[in-house]
Amino acid sequence: MASKKVIFTDKAPAPVGPYSQAIQAGQFLYIAGQIPVDPSSGDIIVGDVQKATKQVLDNINVILEDVGYTLQDVVRCRVYLKDMNDFGKMNEIYATFFTEKPPARVAVEVSRLPKDVDVEISAIAWKE
Repeated sequence: MASKKVIFTDKAPAPVGPYSQAIQAGQFLYIAGQIPVDPSSGDIIVGDVQKATKQVLDNINVILEDVGYTLQDVVRCRVYLKDMNDFGKMNEIYATFFTEKPPARVAVEVSRLPKDVDVEISAIAWKE
């Protein structure tokens, strides 16, 4: 039976509610939705979806690295956008993180995100 392990790194923003940054269950790593918070300063990036997307994916990457995974291990992402008109700008940055064999993905527009950010991304990774 696979065990469930709570993952926390101070290299990524601390959760702002009753949830974990990530949960490792067997070979899967489930990363909670990350928003564009700079973990070193606590600053939130708003108004520039490309800078925000980069920060979100940097946050996801440090969580992955903390437990020995890489972006290549990501099998699914969910992207939540405040404005679907930002899809192209977000996608330009997203593509620089997932250059080969990109994960399956969902991208949707939502009415509001935590801290009124422009983008939030969650991820699922799997490693043999």
